[in-house]
Formats: sequence, structure tokens, C-alpha cells
Amino acid sequence: MSLAVIALNQILVMFLIMVLGFLCFKLKIINHETNKKLSDFLLLIVNPLLIFNSYQRDFNKELFQGLLVSFVLALVSHIVAIGIAQLLVRGKGNKDLPLERFSCIYSNCGFMGIPLINSLYGSEGVFYLTAYMTVFNLFIWTHGVIMMTGQRSIKAMVKTLISPTFIAIVIGFALFLLDIRVPEVLYRSMDYVASMNTPLAMIIAGVTLAQSEIKKVLFKRRIYLVILMKQILIPAVLVLLYYRLPLNPEIITTAVLAAGCPVAATGMLFALRYHKNHLYASELYSISTMAALVTIPAVMLFAGLFIR
Repeated sequence: MSLAVIALNQILVMFLIMVLGFLCFKLKIINHETNKKLSDFLLLIVNPLLIFNSYQRDFNKELFQGLLVSFVLALVSHIVAIGIAQLLVRGKGNKDLPLERFSCIYSNCGFMGIPLINSLYGSEGVFYLTAYMTVFNLFIWTHGVIMMTGQRSIKAMVKTLISPTFIAIVIGFALFLLDIRVPEVLYRSMDYVASMNTPLAMIIAGVTLAQSEIKKVLFKRRIYLVILMKQILIPAVLVLLYYRLPLNPEIITTAVLAAGCPVAATGMLFALRYHKNHLYASELYSISTMAALVTIPAVMLFAGLFIR
């Protein structure tokens, strides 16, 4: 199955679940307050379990070395994205500028990244992707929160790091290094909850989108600026930065594809949590996801010209 077909299938799945959330709001099954509670549940419970379970695998030296390389590439990818967003995404007096920059930097590397990487490289590729997801969570709960709140104090950063997501990263990675697996019953219980990540995120997106004027969304030029930076420019720069490195092409491609995924659903969730323009965040998320049908195959085609 081609990458374009896989991307189309994922987008259709996301779209249908978003439609469900949209209808739930219109039918008054879910209101704004319920939506905020759902976003908190997703951020503080579901996401940490998803990260923790990704490390529940047998220790292997080769995998561990590949994981370390993936960590470094993920770190560089985020630093490059932050630099590009800071340099090129501008707008004097634009109160939504932090949200736009946030959207340029952070990608939906979980839902979109996992099935795409799995189709290319199987479970080993997905394992390398967990490094990007881990760095993503470390950055998003520090730099991302600072962007959203405007708080730059050490105290605020320390408070952020003492979060369920960070705790899940530390414990999960430690258990992987020690080659310790949790009991099967506990793992399956956590896996069931973790599997709620995608449907919950999509329902929240649909509910939030239902509160905006969709017709006006398609004519917002700033959305397309974010998409151009996030899904074309940044991954293209990373390809040119990485392709000469003497590394496993699988690891490089995984890092590039993870960075080139659509806007992170977390931006929408953070906008709700930190009282930002959650409607605009939902618009960025939705249009970005639809654009991925074109941008992801384009990025992979470009990457294929260099990474061999």
C-alpha cells in the first residue's frame, strides 16, 4: 500500500471522528465545559499512558543505540523548528502569534506518525518514533507551556516537569533500560486507556470546530503560512541537514516524517487549558490535517531523492 493511500485512510478516519464530535456539540451532547474536561483527561491521563506503554518492549543493544541516535535527531529537529518559527512566523500585534509558532513547531507525530512509519519499517520504526514522541513531550511541556502562558520562571518550568507525561517518560525509559515489563493485566489495562488517544483528540477537535465559522476558516491566509512552514519547509530543511550523515536511513526518514506530520492536537488542547484562542487552534489543526494528504507524500518524495 502506497504512502499516499495510507495517509488518505488516516485522514478519513480522523475526519469521520471529528464529524462525530461536531455533531455531539450541535446536538448538545457535549458542551464547552465538558470539552475542556475531556482535554484535561487526554493530556493528563491518556497521553502519559501512551508514552509509557511505548517503552514496554524487550531491551536490545542495537535498538538502544538506534534509539539514542533518534533522540539526538529529534532534539535537533525541534531546535530547528523553533528557530524557523521564530524567524519566519511574525506578526506585530498578533495575539495569536504564540499559537501559530507553537503549531509550526509541534507535530501530530503520534496518530499520523505511527501508522505511516509502521507501514514503512514495521514495529522497529515505531520504536524509533517513540524517541521523537518523548522529545516532543519534553519540549511541549516546557517550551510549549512557556509559549502558551508567557511564564519563563524556573519555578514554572520545574512545576511543568513534575507532570504525568514527564513522569511516564522517566519511568517508561528506566524500565526499558532495566528490561522490566509490567504484569500483562496491568499493561493491557493501560493499553486500553492509551488507545483512547486518537478518538478523544478527534472528538475534542470536532466539538471545538463546531464552535467556529467553518466557511471563514478556508480564507484565513495565516493558516496556510503555518502549513507551509510546518509541513513543507521544516521537514525539507531537515532532509538537507541529515542526508549526508552516516546513519541508518530508516532512523533519518522516521525523524523527517515525524517532523512533517500535521499540526499537533496538543496545541488545541493547550489552547483550551491555558485560555488561548482554542477556536483558531482547532482551525489550524483541522486544515493542517487535511493538507497532509498532499504534504506528506511530497515530503517523502523529496526525502527519497536524498536519503538512500
